[in-house]
Amino acid sequence: MAARENENHSPSAAAQATAEAHARAEAIAAGKGRPTPTRKEREAARKRPLVPDDRKQARKEHREKMNAAREKARLGMAAGEEKYLPQRDKGPQKKWVRDYVDARISIGEFLIPVMFFVIILTFIPSVEAQTISILGLWAFFLVAILDSVILGFIVRRKLTKKYGADKVEKVRWYAAMRSLQLRVLRLPKPQVKRGQYPE
Repeated sequence: MAARENENHSPSAAAQATAEAHARAEAIAAGKGRPTPTRKEREAARKRPLVPDDRKQARKEHREKMNAAREKARLGMAAGEEKYLPQRDKGPQKKWVRDYVDARISIGEFLIPVMFFVIILTFIPSVEAQTISILGLWAFFLVAILDSVILGFIVRRKLTKKYGADKVEKVRWYAAMRSLQLRVLRLPKPQVKRGQYPE
């Protein structure tokens, strides 16, 4: 009789074990889909060699990564992206000054071409021509400096009106130096067209 009772209970126990196995499989499928890794497996996954096996390949990859980062920074600075700009170019006021200078035609930006022209004239075997060209260069240089000084006052006045006298940064020298550069050589690159003055 006891054997008969055991026979009656054993199918029930087997069914229960099967149900538990199914439940575990469903829980795994619904959750991570894999068993939790042991501590030994996690530590092995974390371990990385301090020195890579192929140092030459590692140096090459590092160099390529650095070159890509430098190129990205160079393009970002040329495009005027704030995070890539050096400290002297950062801030909304400096951007406004750049846009204002790039929108106008400055006398100083033609200084380099005029200097090359004067150098060519000095090869003419004539003292009068050489003297006139040198005097003309000095006159052009003085006019360019005067134009830069006037630009500095204009920029300062407009920024005072826009931001307030107590919040204006020192931008006169910044504006003057940018106005003395050829437009194509300026960095960051001009973001506005001629005559497209900022508000």
